[in-house]
Amino acid sequence: MNVKRVDLNSDVGEGFGAYKLGLDEQVLPLISSANVACGFHGGDPSLMRRTVALARQHGVAVGAHPGFPDLMGLGRRRLEASPGEVEDYVTYQIGALHAFTKEEGLRLQHVKLHGALYNMASEDINLWEAVARAVARFDPSLVLFTLAGSRQKEMENISARLGLKIAVEFFADRAYNPDGSLVSRRLPGAVIHDHESAAERVVRMVTENKVICRDGKELEVKAQTICVHDDNPAAVSLTQRIRQALQSVGVQIAPVSSFL
Repeated sequence: MNVKRVDLNSDVGEGFGAYKLGLDEQVLPLISSANVACGFHGGDPSLMRRTVALARQHGVAVGAHPGFPDLMGLGRRRLEASPGEVEDYVTYQIGALHAFTKEEGLRLQHVKLHGALYNMASEDINLWEAVARAVARFDPSLVLFTLAGSRQKEMENISARLGLKIAVEFFADRAYNPDGSLVSRRLPGAVIHDHESAAERVVRMVTENKVICRDGKELEVKAQTICVHDDNPAAVSLTQRIRQALQSVGVQIAPVSSFL
C-alpha cells in the first residue's frame, strides 16, 4: 500500500543578536524541514550555528531561507533589485548557511525564499529564473520550494531546464487569492488563527488537492510541503494540531528529500 507523505516546514532562526523571534526550540521537534534565516532578513552567525545544531539534534532536514537585506522590515518590504542582484543575494546566503551545515555534518536539503523576495519571485519570472540559476550553480541537488499559482508551470519548466527539483508549498495559516497568491497581511483574514480550520484545510489539500480561497471558490493545489509559521504564540499548538490531523488520516510527515 502506498502511504501518502508530506513535508512540514517552518521558518526558523529569524532572531538577531539580543532579539529573539519565534518559538524555534518548541517547533523544531514537530516539523520535518527547517528554513533557516541566513543573516539578511534575520539571523546572525551564532544563531545560524545554534539553529542548525538544534535541527540536527531533532533529525530535521535543513534548508536555506534567503531574503532581502532588510533586518528592519524582517524582509517583508519590497525592494528594487535586478535579477543579477537577486542571484548574488541568494548565492551569498546559501553559502553562509552551508558553512554551518557542513560543520554539523549535515547536507543542505532545500532553498525557500523569504517574505517579499518569495512573493516577488512568484510574480516575476525573471527574478525566479535568477533564483533558480543561483541554486543550480551552487548545488543542483537542492530542492527549491515554490508557491502554487499562475506562474507555477513556467517555474517548473525553468527548474527542469536547470536540473532542479521543486516542491510546491502550501501555507497552513494563510488565506489564498484565486490566482494562488497569498492574501496580503495588510488585509483582514490574511492569517488563519483557528486551529481546527487550519488543520481541516491542510488535510483537504493533502488528500483532495483543493483549498477554499478568499472569495469562496475552490483552488486546485498539489503541494509536497506545508509551512507553519513559528512567529506567533500559538505556533506550537497549531503545528501539533496539524500533525495530529494528518496522521489521523494516514499521512506520514517526512522531509521532501525522502520522497521527491
